[in-house]
Amino acid sequence: MTPYAMLYLIPTPIGNIQDISLRALEILAKADILFCEDTRVTKKLLGILSEKFSLKYKIEKFYSLHSHNEQSVIDLLDIKIFEKNIVYLSDAGMPCISDPGVKLIQYVQKYNIKYEVLPGSNAAVTAYAASGFDEKEFLFFGFLPHKNKDRKILLNDILNNGYNTILYEAPHRIKQLLEEITTLSPKRELFVQKEISKLHQKWYKDNSYNLTKLFEKENLKGEWVVIIKGEKKETSNITEDDILSLEIPKKQKAKLLSKISGKSVKEIYEQLVTCNS
Repeated sequence: MTPYAMLYLIPTPIGNIQDISLRALEILAKADILFCEDTRVTKKLLGILSEKFSLKYKIEKFYSLHSHNEQSVIDLLDIKIFEKNIVYLSDAGMPCISDPGVKLIQYVQKYNIKYEVLPGSNAAVTAYAASGFDEKEFLFFGFLPHKNKDRKILLNDILNNGYNTILYEAPHRIKQLLEEITTLSPKRELFVQKEISKLHQKWYKDNSYNLTKLFEKENLKGEWVVIIKGEKKETSNITEDDILSLEIPKKQKAKLLSKISGKSVKEIYEQLVTCNS
């Protein structure tokens, strides 16, 4: 049997075409099969790269692999296809990070096919580096749900998780997101950036209330990255002895003790009754 070749997942520029790496160009020139989100977008990108870097291709076939068909395409794959050089390209940015590609990696892992992910453009990390926030820990959530109830629940969790949190947002919802944050936490510090590495890139850093007012007059076109500053909650120094000394009903004591001990209210209440009988 012919040995399998290699799967390469290549990040593409999120704005400036010159952010493509020399290694990515070299691999694209050797690719036999190319998977991509949108064949029209990818062919346009390849044309620009060909013209700018005098790149020649030998691609035999293009496969569309996007968020709505990823699993079905993988299910129909013939493993023999991996006897050729395979490349997966996102429309823009890093594969598998708010982009398809994970199912493809799972497939080659299952069959022990070699693969490699090239480093490159990523809007979340680029914005975090530009934010000026000095905490090394942060969380990445990508896009929030569109449904109102799920969106509010997750946003409330984000505002209370204690960590700087990175979100992506579309231009037609960025103002709504700022308003939602302002409703829950009007003084929360935010860093928001649009059109990273593009001609009209711009960033803003202020509290959510001020940004909401500012954005009533700003041009909101473009893809947005929003970084929400985490707020650490003060830890309580209240001990079990402090609660036990309170002159309150046993049921209330049991509820308070349950919160700091992790035991059930019923179990603690029965202990309190036993101790006082």
